[in-house]
Amino acid sequence: MLKQLLEKIKKREVVVGVMGLGYVGLPLVREFIRGGANVLGFDLDERKIKSLMAGKSYIEHIPSATVQEMLAGGRFSATSNPKQLAKADCILIAVPTPLNKMREPDLQYVEATANTISTIIRKGQLIVLESTTYPGTTRDVVLPILARSGLKVGRDFFLAFSPEREDPGRKDYSTKTIPKVVGGYDRDSLAAAKACYQIAIDRVVPVSSCEAAEAAKILENTYRCVNIALVNELKVLFDRMGIDIWEVINAAKTKPFGFTAFYPGPGLGGHCIPIDPFYLSWKAREYNMSTRFIELAGEVNCAMPEYVVHRTMEALNLRKKALNGSKVLVMGLAYKKDVDDDRESPSYHLIELLMARGAKVDYNDPHCHEIQMTREHAELAGIKSKKLSPAMIASYDVVIISTDHTKYDYDMIVKNAKLVMDTRNATANVKGSRKNIVKA
Repeated sequence: MLKQLLEKIKKREVVVGVMGLGYVGLPLVREFIRGGANVLGFDLDERKIKSLMAGKSYIEHIPSATVQEMLAGGRFSATSNPKQLAKADCILIAVPTPLNKMREPDLQYVEATANTISTIIRKGQLIVLESTTYPGTTRDVVLPILARSGLKVGRDFFLAFSPEREDPGRKDYSTKTIPKVVGGYDRDSLAAAKACYQIAIDRVVPVSSCEAAEAAKILENTYRCVNIALVNELKVLFDRMGIDIWEVINAAKTKPFGFTAFYPGPGLGGHCIPIDPFYLSWKAREYNMSTRFIELAGEVNCAMPEYVVHRTMEALNLRKKALNGSKVLVMGLAYKKDVDDDRESPSYHLIELLMARGAKVDYNDPHCHEIQMTREHAELAGIKSKKLSPAMIASYDVVIISTDHTKYDYDMIVKNAKLVMDTRNATANVKGSRKNIVKA
């Protein structure tokens, strides 16, 4: 089985199936096509399928021209019919792994995807989970579901884990150039997964097991989560001491060793950092361990939207204005600058907290034109981004910069706003008077 699959990969006769055509799956499709493979994309969202087959992208940093390039060679097709996945030699799973309300892993999408594969799996296929999760998921959750097919892993099919490492909007690295960690269920599974990813990725990094690969991704994101929590906590402390945290970080990072700069903000966003560490802390309880760093970091980071709102209330109060009844403009819905990715964005929490305190809230984002329906923020669905102008800015009691998009004219914003709450140090280079700027 392995020899036949490796031969297909070598000759570029392999069909790679990608399940989940979002911020992780679609870049994978692009790179495998460019590497010479035939690619079958799968997603339950019919709108995505129709859009792709019409040559149109729904992700800002992947232009429609790229989708048209993918279609032009005749080696890409997209479907919502799971039966088509039987044609794939390698199936890569790139579906969400959110948390439930209790901050516990919600593996419903992984389990549903594995169930789908179990109905079409055939001998000789490679299955790879890419969704970030706790160590043991591939072996303890995915494998038992696939085994219902009657096929045996390592003999009839191959199984591996390879964590996604996407960073939407990044210019210096791409899916192709970010090293790919791969852990196989067994030796043959690792060999199959390595060969598969070498079609599309410049460097593949093999590790000893699925669990090691799962743990590597959790470590990456926990490292960032804890360090961001540290600077968020120091932001609050230094603010009380009359010290600018941004100035302190810029000074500290001049040291050429021993320091990595992390930056504070209004909270954590994106699909990884706000979620993944809690997968590990949940799993740790199985081993009678309390992951105190992770829990404390989560507590600090989750409190940042409340801190921003509190600072806003204080700033308005000094101007003899209550938050209740004030007009507030939140600038930026995306979780980070210059992308259209709003997953887990702290802006949602800011908007909800402000509304709960009686504020009249609007938002602007040049990359996110309308709030889409989500399970967590259903009441905000359909709200559209307001068009910016000097007069429009001046009509609000306070403007909160939640995402520091480079498209924003910060000089114009500060010049016309009554009050600016800057959570990202976006106004650091603004010219003229800065009396209406408050760091938050």
